[in-house]
Order: sequence, then C-alpha cells, then structure tokens
Amino acid sequence: MAANEDQEMELEALRSIYEGDVCFKELSPVSFQYRIGENGDPKAFLIEISWPETYPQTAPNISMNAFFNNTISSAIKQSILDKLMEEVEVNLGTAMTYTLFEYAKDNKELFMENQPVHIVTSVGNNISIGTHEIAPSSKKRDKKEQLSKTQKRKLADKTDHKGELPRGWNWVDVIK
Repeated sequence: MAANEDQEMELEALRSIYEGDVCFKELSPVSFQYRIGENGDPKAFLIEISWPETYPQTAPNISMNAFFNNTISSAIKQSILDKLMEEVEVNLGTAMTYTLFEYAKDNKELFMENQPVHIVTSVGNNISIGTHEIAPSSKKRDKKEQLSKTQKRKLADKTDHKGELPRGWNWVDVIK
C-alpha cells in the first residue's frame, strides 16, 4: 500500500473513533491535536501530531508547543516527547496516531508526576497564584446592599405580606 492510502485509512479510523470527543481536534487532514486530561485539570496537556509525506514509514512530528502547555516546564515537555518518541520507534511502519494518544492518556500521571501544581484563585479584584499545598487564607463574603428605613418602607408598601408585587402592578391601560 502507498503511504497516502495508509494515511487515508488512518484518517478515516481517527474520525470514527474520536467522533464527538471534545479532546480531539483535527487541524488538517494530516495534523491532529489531543488534550490529555480535563479542561480545568492543572496536569492536563495538549499533544499535536502531524504526518510527513512518507508517514507511517517515517516518524510523525510530535509537538507540545501549543499555548495550552505554557504552564508545563520545558523539562517535563521534553520528557513526554522522549517517551512518545520511544513509542514511535516501536510502532514505526504502522498507523500509530491513535496508539500515541492512548499511550499518553494511560501514562498521564507518570508524565506529570514532577510537574508542580499551581492554582490560580481570584478573590474580589486580587488575583493570586499559589501552589496546591497552600490553601487560600480566607474568603471575603459579598456584603448585602444595606437599605435605609425609607427604602425599606417603600419596598414594603409596594409588596404584599409575602414580599411579592401585587397582581397587575405592571399592567398598561390600553383604553382609558
């Protein structure tokens, strides 16, 4: 079989396997992205695989340069790429994109074990970045809007004993 026929078959298989999967994204017929982990997970990462002309006889191009991976240290990225390239060497000559994505999913915890976890918390207008071990010191409660006596009286006059506005309070007279 020619390389293009192998690529077409693998493309069709990937489309059918990952149909409806929000983690999988087809950038072009020869370039794919897969997010390993949930969207809010601090240990999630994105793998991009693109096929050269002679794929699967030659290794695919694997990249982790997506903006999604900016929080991951370069040493961890290189470690993941090295382990994926070892898997590529084992599967050279066969369709391996699905295998690489599944290998990354299965070994996510192993890949990211040395990655420090950062949590971004937002309290009011202050934004702080801390490590996972340190819990936020205190949360500010939103203050209730304080009403003056007159405002409370006017509100009570408008509403009935249940705090609801009377029936027809916003009706418009069509004919006077």
